[in-house]
Amino acid sequence: MKQDQSFDGRADKFARNIYDSTKGLIRTTVVWSDIEACLARLGNRPLRILDAGGGFGYFAQKLAAMGHQVELCDLSADMLELARVQIAEQGLEERIRLIQCPIQDLKSHVTGTFDLVLCHAVLEWLAEPRQTLLGLFPFVNAGGILSLLFYNRHGLLFQSLVVGNFDYVRLGLRKKRQTALTPTNPQLPEQVYDWIGRGGLKIIGKTGVRVIHDYMRHKQDQVEKFDDLLAMEQQYCRQEPFISLGRYIHVMAQKPAS
Repeated sequence: MKQDQSFDGRADKFARNIYDSTKGLIRTTVVWSDIEACLARLGNRPLRILDAGGGFGYFAQKLAAMGHQVELCDLSADMLELARVQIAEQGLEERIRLIQCPIQDLKSHVTGTFDLVLCHAVLEWLAEPRQTLLGLFPFVNAGGILSLLFYNRHGLLFQSLVVGNFDYVRLGLRKKRQTALTPTNPQLPEQVYDWIGRGGLKIIGKTGVRVIHDYMRHKQDQVEKFDDLLAMEQQYCRQEPFISLGRYIHVMAQKPAS
């Protein structure tokens, strides 16, 4: 039976592997650019923001530093302790509220709706991603935006084919032995888009995240040619076929204003 994943005992390793790396810098740069576009769409005003399953709150902290009020939820006590330390260092305690709970239990911990709801790299760790995502839609207020980042099954398949990992493909992309930081449930983009539409939100943007980096023939080029690589990622990440080949896909969806 599948279970949701927590990062207790792995918070520091997760932070290093995901954010202190070339792949992490591409992810944060590309997604932050999208978030800035969402903020512009929502108007120049203080916003109420929910970061659901936000870990130590990389984007939550950036948004709070801009003057927004953020509720940061995560299942992992270790992740939230890491967030607590970083928030205190920046003096953001009054702008970020930390909530330890499963994302499915948010309704017991927060009230009202939010202008912007972030759910980044969460669905692929869940046993029931569809139900969890549907449960987030009521937290988006009228005219509000959902920022959803998910691990792309098509990207995983393509990368596996490119490197010749054919046995893994034949096994349906199921590993014999699961590694700690490898998502357990990559998502099909067309399914996620359908869930969003059925939830009454309109997709306003799609971005592929790491549309080049993970497919480079020579891994040293990820570091040695990083500036050019980042520029190319930004050039191609919002057009097909590259969106659909991103290792992650960032989709932004807005709830009708009335």
